[in-house]
Amino acid sequence: MNLLADAIAWIFSPDRLSGSSPLPAAIGLHLYYTFLAVLIASVIAIPLGYYIGHTGRGRNVAIGISGAARAIPSFGLILLLVLVIGVTQKPLAATIAFVLLAIPSILAGAYSGLEAVDRRVVDAARAVGMTEWQILVRVEIPLGLPLLIGGIRAGALQVVATVVLAAYVTLGGVGTYIIQGIPLRRFDMILGAAIVIVVLALVLDGLFALLQHVVVPRGVAAGRPKELRTSSTRRRAVVESPTV
Repeated sequence: MNLLADAIAWIFSPDRLSGSSPLPAAIGLHLYYTFLAVLIASVIAIPLGYYIGHTGRGRNVAIGISGAARAIPSFGLILLLVLVIGVTQKPLAATIAFVLLAIPSILAGAYSGLEAVDRRVVDAARAVGMTEWQILVRVEIPLGLPLLIGGIRAGALQVVATVVLAAYVTLGGVGTYIIQGIPLRRFDMILGAAIVIVVLALVLDGLFALLQHVVVPRGVAAGRPKELRTSSTRRRAVVESPTV
């Protein structure tokens, strides 16, 4: 319990606002790497996922690649890219590693969101004369958006936890305090930095969960309770109807 109190005291210490690596600057750098990686991964994965989800082509390949990518050790990937690209390009190497870690979840969210759309809705859109592009933009993407946000949410959490390792290659971030605290046996610093990372992850998760709820189309959100009430009323009517 004393260690937890020491860690909290370390977080709110005035010393965290000064020095070569103040805590707010470390948090900002941590979030910068996170959002940059998620943005780049989204630009790559979302169009590809929409193509797979709309056409059904390459689904098995995408599933295989996504599964294999999730099995790649984050620390080993960062070190490998730093060695391959060069120690003078550490930010580029780390960013590529973070992007590769975020792509599988975003890709899965993109194509599974389109695949989850009721085929009867898509067939109805075709029946009224919509083109394939109109079906994708006006029907499939809005209905599949909650699952896409869920994929981005999972990717962001993966990256925000992995950016800690950027400190190992001297790129800064909140992980710097953990790397520095280990040889110094500053357990209050290590635990304090870990708490900050957990709070960042929880805040991001909460924001994406809220966004995932907001992007549900109004017609879908409004139709669910009505459908339940209608079906419940019909069941009662059948049960209560007198037999002749």
